[in-house]
This record gives sequence, structure tokens and C-alpha cells, in this order.
Amino acid sequence: MAEFDIQEYMTKGVERVVSEAVRATLKNPEESIFMGKFALASKKASKRRAELKKEGANVPPFLIASITSSCNLHCAGCYSRCTQGTVDSEPVDQMTSEEWSKVFDEASDIGVSFILLAGGEPLIRKDVIKEASTRQNILFPIFTNGTFMDESYIKLFSKNRNLMPVMSIEGDKETTDSRRGEGVYERITTNMEILKKKGIIFGVSVTVTTENLEEVSSKEFLNKLSDMGCKLIIYVEFVPVSDERKDLAPGDKEREIMVEAISKRREEFPEMVIVSFPGDEKSSGGCIAAGRGFFHINSHGGAEPCPFSPYSDINVRDSSLKEAINSKLFVTLRDEGYLLEDHDGGCVLYEKRAEVEKIIDG
Repeated sequence: MAEFDIQEYMTKGVERVVSEAVRATLKNPEESIFMGKFALASKKASKRRAELKKEGANVPPFLIASITSSCNLHCAGCYSRCTQGTVDSEPVDQMTSEEWSKVFDEASDIGVSFILLAGGEPLIRKDVIKEASTRQNILFPIFTNGTFMDESYIKLFSKNRNLMPVMSIEGDKETTDSRRGEGVYERITTNMEILKKKGIIFGVSVTVTTENLEEVSSKEFLNKLSDMGCKLIIYVEFVPVSDERKDLAPGDKEREIMVEAISKRREEFPEMVIVSFPGDEKSSGGCIAAGRGFFHINSHGGAEPCPFSPYSDINVRDSSLKEAINSKLFVTLRDEGYLLEDHDGGCVLYEKRAEVEKIIDG
């Protein structure tokens, strides 16, 4: 059997997402022009990653940046709060906008095409988002709960099409409000109406659990989102960070259902880009964290395998992104097979957290 090439897999994935995004925006001149330019920038970035790979540097096309630890909501089962990654008060010693600017510049230099801005609630950090807006060769999906989206943000998104709001939704009003709080669903749908009217491309992120899988993968659910103007759906598999909620994590059976459903929905909704995160690990040859396909930088600069595995042995405040990707922790996880092992759903690194901590301590 031929050895699986994760870089080729991820590169083709980026090209497909961009191609689908261009097609999805053909009726919107401003978005279509931007996506056309971004498609060219994405190809250039892909060539840059290929060059660095020949030099021994494995650069992923995706980076997740949690630009703040602060959030105004208390969503049930939030992994970030469970791991103390998110707090109510103003966090101490967060990365400044200047420090994030350095990260964005380095990401551009090494060929990163997508930087997912997360939190906490990323719209709290308008200073960082304004910095992101100036890097037109990088697409910044912003994972937001939508409650801070005001007129000033609408203007910012309209002017800078590389900023793409991706609002979190759990299904219908009852399902969403039960997890995120009363009135959140109505706020999100109101935002959608405004964004659609302004011709701004937007998406949603959906946390998939064993309880809502059938609803959020249904044709009816996507019909509703399509009618509201949504052009991107990112399905995020629920990862338990406490053993009590393991029952909500999709297993192999649920993943197979999602793969089949997503395949059908892509055919039925060609105007929408539908992706799954972390996606089908069997197709990608194992978990794609720790730089195999992406990695995570927390709000204090720590480089982590992924948001669900908050372990770090290097900080980008005093190192480069290339050095972070080749940290002892990341290299060990990639080279010694930790990311390729079978597990019972959820996160393989969470299940092996004791071993991950030993790598750092050793």
C-alpha cells in the first residue's frame, strides 16, 4: 500500500474549498473577485509550502489562532471553559495586536492560506481582526457566537472580504438556545439577514453530537441555512474534555453517517461549501493536528497540537512559526505515531493526555 501523503491531501483539500467558494460566489461580484484573487494566492502559498517541504519543514495550510480567552457566553459542554482556556474576566498577558501581526506575517511567508480566528469570543478583539484584514492573501474565517456583531463590524466585513464571519449554531432555535443561551438563535438569524442584504459571504459552524447529528445533517436544516444566505458550513465534531460527556462524541457509526450525509448535501447544495473538522481521520491517515494539517496558537502565544489538546512546549512570542511547527512535542507526536492510533471517538490526544504531558516534562 502506498504511503499516505498528508501534505498532498491537505493541499488538494484547500484547492477544493477555494474552488467551491469561487463557484458559490459567482452571483456576487465583490465576493467573486476576491475569491478569484485568493485562489491565485492559495496556489502561490501551496508552492511555498512545497518548497519548504523539500527543505524538511512541514508547513500546514491551516492555522487556528485563539486571539482571546474571554467570552460572554457559557455554552454547555464548552471544551475551552472545561480546560480553563476561556474566562469571564479580562485575561492577563494576552498576545497584543502587534504580536499577532507578527504571527500573520510569518504565516504568510511560509505559505499558510487559512487562519481560523477563535477564542473565547474573537470579536472582542477588534484590534487583532483589523490587523487580519490587511492580509488579503490569507482567508480568515472568524468563529464567533455572533453577539458582538454590530454595524461597525458589518462595515469592516464589507470592506475586507478576506474576513469571513462563521457563526456558531446547534440546529433550530430550541437546540441552539438550550446550549448557548436564550435569545442567541434570534441574534444569529438577525445577523444573517443583515449580512445577506449587504452581500457579505458568511458561514456557520455546527458542533456535531450524537444528539443533534440527524437534525444538522438533514436536507431541511441546510435548506433553511441556504435560504438565509449561508455559503459555508463547518461541522465540528464534539470532543469531550470530561469523561461524563463521552456519550455525546460521535463514534465510527456516526462518522459514517456524517460522511454519507455530507456527500449528498454537497450535490444538493452546490452554492454552499460544506467541510468537516477535524473531518474523516481515516481519509487523512490519522489525526491532522500538531502540524500534520494544522496547529493551534492560544491567546498567550503557546503553540498547541490543537484547541482540544492544550499542551505546549514552545511560545511564538520568543520563537518563529517554523520553530513552533518543529517543536519537540509536535515532532514527537508526528514521528512516533501518536496521531495515527485508533481511538473511541473524540480526541486521540485527550485520551493519551498523560503520555503527552510526559513528552513535555521529559
